[in-house]
Amino acid sequence: MKKITTILFSSLLIYSVKAQTFIQAYQDRANLVTQTNITTNLQQFANLGIKTTGSVNNANTLAWIKNKYLSYGYAASQIVEDPFTFGSTSSKNLVITKKGTLYPNKYVIVCGHFDTIYGPGVNDNGSGTSIILEAARILKDVPTEYSVKFIHFSGEEQGLRGSTHYANNVAYQGNTRILDIKLVLNLDQVGGKMGNNNNTVYCDKDMGGNPSNATASAAAVQELVTCTQLYSTLQTAIDPAEDTDYMPFEAKGEVITGYFERIRSNYPHTSNDTFANTDPVYIFKIGKATVGAIQHFAVATIAPLAILGADETILNSLESVKMYPNPAKDILSIELPGTVKKFTFEITDVLGRSLLKSENQTRINVSGIPKGSYIAMIKAGDHTAVRKIMIEK
Repeated sequence: MKKITTILFSSLLIYSVKAQTFIQAYQDRANLVTQTNITTNLQQFANLGIKTTGSVNNANTLAWIKNKYLSYGYAASQIVEDPFTFGSTSSKNLVITKKGTLYPNKYVIVCGHFDTIYGPGVNDNGSGTSIILEAARILKDVPTEYSVKFIHFSGEEQGLRGSTHYANNVAYQGNTRILDIKLVLNLDQVGGKMGNNNNTVYCDKDMGGNPSNATASAAAVQELVTCTQLYSTLQTAIDPAEDTDYMPFEAKGEVITGYFERIRSNYPHTSNDTFANTDPVYIFKIGKATVGAIQHFAVATIAPLAILGADETILNSLESVKMYPNPAKDILSIELPGTVKKFTFEITDVLGRSLLKSENQTRINVSGIPKGSYIAMIKAGDHTAVRKIMIEK
């Protein structure tokens, strides 16, 4: 998590997108980010509790992340647990490597921390963790010219312990560069705060702490701004890079950038950093921008996606479902594409307890549900769409 001090450089807010060309294949893959997967990842992350570095919950979270990659089809040989210690505390980073086709020994690092303090840390940094997982799922079988390392760091909250270990002992040994790093793209605290107008994301810029990489990092943040504008609906602003997991790499002279929420939530580092207090739609949008950016920096193939089959068509139709108003008071309306005829609807609390069920109804009476944050699920065939809804009185 960064320091609270933030500077906005208004002269750098808007860039022309002419230098980078829109690529339809990149957009098609960015569109594979699903609100359901983002929401589910956030819920599961929340249920793992407080993930203090060195704790059982921290180790359980690393195992949960590892199992996600295995479920996506990554081989065990691509997944490395990277142990480190500080004082009497031991923990592990998790590193997943996807090899490039032309430059297999040059890496784009996509990273974020999974440790938390005082609370489940759904914003700081379940949000970044969920996005990295979704990007890794989508890009698993997409050829990229450069290799990609998806890295989940521990020990960030205790002073960038995991990333410092990795930068100093894996990427470098002393002053010897072991890994040829093209770019470090970090995601930290991108959860937003429920109720805010979360339509803008910060793109982090290296402000010249290490002059050797300042020019290249300035170019990288401009490219990140453009990618965000090309492949998502988010607006962008510039934030100075500070106090998160790209900084140990910046100190070594590497090119860095990243995403951070524009309107800062006051919940991180408290017990209220929960699923109910984050904005999953904002995280979903940053997820789409991230998938576009990774493809750009790693130079993904521009071959188009295969034509969707009937099963994928149902899934994509479910993902376009709309529920309104949100927050709802008496009636929650559901708008489904015409391809979905038969479906079930269920509302559960954040612990998974069922509160309401219906079949094939598009107007749901929610007046009997107490004020709060809930999960709404629509199921059609073997597919499920998940949304976060708010009930107000």
